[in-house]
Amino acid sequence: MADAKAKPAAGKAKSKGRKVWQRYEKKGDSVERKNKSCPKCGQGTFLANHKSRLYCGKCHYTIFESPKEKKE
Repeated sequence: MADAKAKPAAGKAKSKGRKVWQRYEKKGDSVERKNKSCPKCGQGTFLANHKSRLYCGKCHYTIFESPKEKKE
């Protein structure tokens, strides 16, 4: 085994974090949500915004949007 080259240990990838603060917007004295919330999970779970759909990562609820709806 001494002849074989030792592979370097793979480092643990750093977590990017959730960046929850980017999902809210301050308007005057109130704070408003930018993304829609999931109708099945409730107010605490946001729907992810993709090109053609909204998706809940918790319950896998999906709303497909047509190109006409996206332009409005």
